[in-house]
Amino acid sequence: MRADQLLGGRVEELVRIQQSVFNPADETERFRRQAGDIGALASFTGYVRAEDGRVDTLFLEHYPAFTEARIGDMETHARERFDVQDVLIIHRHGALVPGEPIVLVAAASAHRKDAIGAVDFLMDYLKTDAPFWKKEIGAAGERWIEPRMTDVKARASWEDKP
Repeated sequence: MRADQLLGGRVEELVRIQQSVFNPADETERFRRQAGDIGALASFTGYVRAEDGRVDTLFLEHYPAFTEARIGDMETHARERFDVQDVLIIHRHGALVPGEPIVLVAAASAHRKDAIGAVDFLMDYLKTDAPFWKKEIGAAGERWIEPRMTDVKARASWEDKP
């Protein structure tokens, strides 16, 4: 039984879009315990950067139903592409400050290559295809953030891989 099904009488959400801050270590440990008999767990946590003091706040906007559906599709594609038992995606929205976590992606599998591959794949898609609008706010003003060309190329590289 997967962790996003019934666990101890409750349903666990393994794709969460939330405003509140989370503890990556606690979330990863909870995910590991729920994943059951696994051979590998890979994870990535992204944090808000201060950009040498230029960023006071990173603001992420989204349309909840649309964002949840798109990220759910990404998770489904990762499950189809990699032999993973479970996937966890937590992504924040709203006002975030430097040092706070933005995103946590974890994958549990029998083997490391599938777990690592699923996390890498999901992060490449989240960086370019997740419908979040990001705005940096600092002393010099505000600016909207677009995906970097390196992120676009990383995401495109998955189109060529089996």
